[in-house]
Amino acid sequence: MKKVLIVDDEPNIIMSLEFLMKKNGYEVFIARDGAEALVTVDNEEPDIVVLDIMMPQVDGYEVCSYIKKNKQLEAKVIFLSAKGKEKDILKGYEAGADFYMTKPFSTKKLVDKVNELAG
Repeated sequence: MKKVLIVDDEPNIIMSLEFLMKKNGYEVFIARDGAEALVTVDNEEPDIVVLDIMMPQVDGYEVCSYIKKNKQLEAKVIFLSAKGKEKDILKGYEAGADFYMTKPFSTKKLVDKVNELAG
């Protein structure tokens, strides 16, 4: 079973994404901020990380950079953020994102992208 880590500080988004990913056959892990995400990434080695950008302590850009620089981690990163300006999206891809989606988002498009990246 493929592992998905959901990283967001919004409880409603976490709940809906957790339900959505479990319904689609993924093992789901939750982190409510960037610091918690770093620990979970190391402990669980997820296949996919669905990552918010604006979070307390460590932001999503830093989490993504950490994942991409760590050779033992092979996680694909999908940014899911309210930051929709071109410079924000570009910064996400520069940090190593495999895909960038803006909120509000299509759950079907997100599931399709997770399935695609999970292989």
